Amino acid sequence: MLGGALSLTINDAMAKYLTQSYPVGQVMALRGLSIIMLLIAFLFFMNNLKALKIFSWKGHLFRAGAMTGSTFLFITGLSLLPITDAIAIAFVAPILTTILGVIILREAVSWKRWVAIFVGFFGVIIILQPTSDAFKIAAIAPMGAAAFGAARDVITRAISGSENSLSILFTSMFMITIAGFLTYPLGWSAVKPSHIWIFITSSLLVGLAQYLMIEAFRLGEVALISPFKYSSLLWATLIGLVIWDDLPSKNVVLGALILILSGIYLLRSEVTNGGKNR
Repeated sequence: MLGGALSLTINDAMAKYLTQSYPVGQVMALRGLSIIMLLIAFLFFMNNLKALKIFSWKGHLFRAGAMTGSTFLFITGLSLLPITDAIAIAFVAPILTTILGVIILREAVSWKRWVAIFVGFFGVIIILQPTSDAFKIAAIAPMGAAAFGAARDVITRAISGSENSLSILFTSMFMITIAGFLTYPLGWSAVKPSHIWIFITSSLLVGLAQYLMIEAFRLGEVALISPFKYSSLLWATLIGLVIWDDLPSKNVVLGALILILSGIYLLRSEVTNGGKNR
């Protein structure tokens, strides 16, 4: 999950940069198409196209739909907000994921882990500051992305027992790509040659990130894995500072510290209890 979070955050920075020149739908379509082509080429080279076999079409379609909604709304949020703000707002997702994990997957969550998760949510509130300028109409996009992302993660956990991670990645990217191309009539921009490598690199990173996260949810419980997405905030802060000269405020630093401590406690609790909830 930590590796996936880092890859996804670097990809988010690239997506934010690309939205300065291209519509959100075009970024989705071209990046998605690149991922599909790279994935098929890899599987063909490895003589493993059978990895794309689907056993649960319903699960794949629901997951792909949630992934499409999450991608569109989050890239929209990135185009409107600083990368750190967008990611911080989207961190309501672990709370939603845990709730859905309990409701849909019947996962047991101890009261200590609930407390740790909600402490992490308090860290998000400190970063967001609902009464500040950051809490505005633009914040609706990453919040919506968080809701779709929570549904995506729970569905991933539900179908990972029978579905291959590569097939899950392929179907999700396919739907995202189709949705992106449907925005073509709304107006696209000519791709600059200097931006081609950014699209390709972004595709590699998002593909890697999604594969690592799918594997994470295959191997661990939703309530344990989700909080480690918080590490994205640290990467986003560093990237925002280096690229956009966006120095995080004291609230961001404090909130990030609370989020990290919450995640560390959850991991320590899982190891101490031998993976058992009480």
